[in-house]
Amino acid sequence: MASQAIEYRNRRTAAIMALVAAGMLALGFAAVPLYRIFCQVTGFAGTTQRATAAQAATAAEMARSAGGREISIRFDANTAPDLAWKFKPLQVTDTVTIGQRDIAIFTARNLSDKPLTGNASFNVEPEQAGRYFNKIQCFCFTEQTLRPGQEVRMPVIYYIDPAALNDPNMDGVEQITLSYTFHKAVDQPS
Repeated sequence: MASQAIEYRNRRTAAIMALVAAGMLALGFAAVPLYRIFCQVTGFAGTTQRATAAQAATAAEMARSAGGREISIRFDANTAPDLAWKFKPLQVTDTVTIGQRDIAIFTARNLSDKPLTGNASFNVEPEQAGRYFNKIQCFCFTEQTLRPGQEVRMPVIYYIDPAALNDPNMDGVEQITLSYTFHKAVDQPS
């Protein structure tokens, strides 16, 4: 009888441990998408927001009542060493009215003799500005493929949410940096 009770407890403990291990494995797989969602919702780690044209129009209405405050935007462009592209902004800085749509143009040129596909990662500094930096259209939303020697212009349509004016964490922020880094797409041969 005692050996059956011990065997039952051992099986129960093993089953519980297997469930715990399966749960931890599931959390491991879910961690990246959950973290990405968290960053997109909160602007954590300088993650910018996506916006629609309707949201931009609402922000523009709010901006009119905010008195036309302006902020400087700096554009930074980088290319990972494994991607033979030249990537840069046409204009390094711009002064924009908070709440008003603006456009930044970047250029990319494939320096290799074969087609290359790249993905752009991005962030905003200072980090607290990420929740207020809204992109309506961006080349960073999709992969970009360039033929050998091809050069393209890539626009970003964005606005700064007027809610930034009411955030004490944004007090004293005079410039926001939007930074992109292009990486070689994962599914390409080296």
